[in-house]
Amino acid sequence: MFVLNPDPYSLPCYRIGPFQTRDLTLNHKLPDSDLIDEYFDSRFKGKEYRYTYNGRTAIHYALGHYNLQPDDVVTILTTSGNFYISSCVTNEIEKYCKWSREILPETKLLFVNHEFGYPFENLSELKKSGLPVIEDCASSFFSEDDQNEIGNTGDFVIYSFPKMFPLQIGGLLVSNKPGLVGKENYLTEDELRHVKNVLSSQIGNRGKIIKRRNENYKLLRTKFDELGIQERFPLNEGVVPNVFMFSTEGKDIDLPELKKHYYAHGVQCSVFYGEETFFIPVHQSLSKEDIDYFVEVFKLMR
Repeated sequence: MFVLNPDPYSLPCYRIGPFQTRDLTLNHKLPDSDLIDEYFDSRFKGKEYRYTYNGRTAIHYALGHYNLQPDDVVTILTTSGNFYISSCVTNEIEKYCKWSREILPETKLLFVNHEFGYPFENLSELKKSGLPVIEDCASSFFSEDDQNEIGNTGDFVIYSFPKMFPLQIGGLLVSNKPGLVGKENYLTEDELRHVKNVLSSQIGNRGKIIKRRNENYKLLRTKFDELGIQERFPLNEGVVPNVFMFSTEGKDIDLPELKKHYYAHGVQCSVFYGEETFFIPVHQSLSKEDIDYFVEVFKLMR
């Protein structure tokens, strides 16, 4: 059985990312390794990349390349087309200029967010505008599309390691054009060593990580289907989901209350604001029993 409505001082802790408390010790004990550099050198062959403290700092350094003025506009485009965008993105843009969800005469840059592991479609069409493109792949580290456009179209590509690996810090800034990034990584020596050690220990398991995320997603999809709740995005070939998103349209579910309810049971989650959509964890550290727990918590709310 699962304990529902638990004592608030005895909650489990399920995060959107795969980091768990036990990883604190496991990561600390890892031997020094630069294996991850071999992977990146192969994956980003001919491209420049630099480690950053997180995805936000990678965005900041990418934006800094364009000499943006206060009245300039960065237009944000997303996979879903929903108006919602994380403040992690908008706060960084506002340090330089204005932002919009539409292409305006003042637009100097397109910022494309591959949301939740789902690639933005027809990415190459944006290049016809003549505007530079930054790709936000923070939640889409392993995702691929049929045209091989994701991660290969923008001047810069942003990644965030904690969304895919059991890490607390770490991002990556990749340039698809030579000479756009500096020679130094944006981390202290100790931070960089830690990030490389963890990534090096994980990257050999990338096939298992991708497989487990997809298995967890499909299990959640099946169980929510049985409750009459449908997935928000189809899980197409090549997608590695960052979360399990489901639509509650027409179901008369109070999503802010559902968010409180899940948090009261130790599950990080959120409303996809702007539509009747919600998301919960799906990462590779979850077991079948964890998935069952998420479903039982949802059923209790109903």
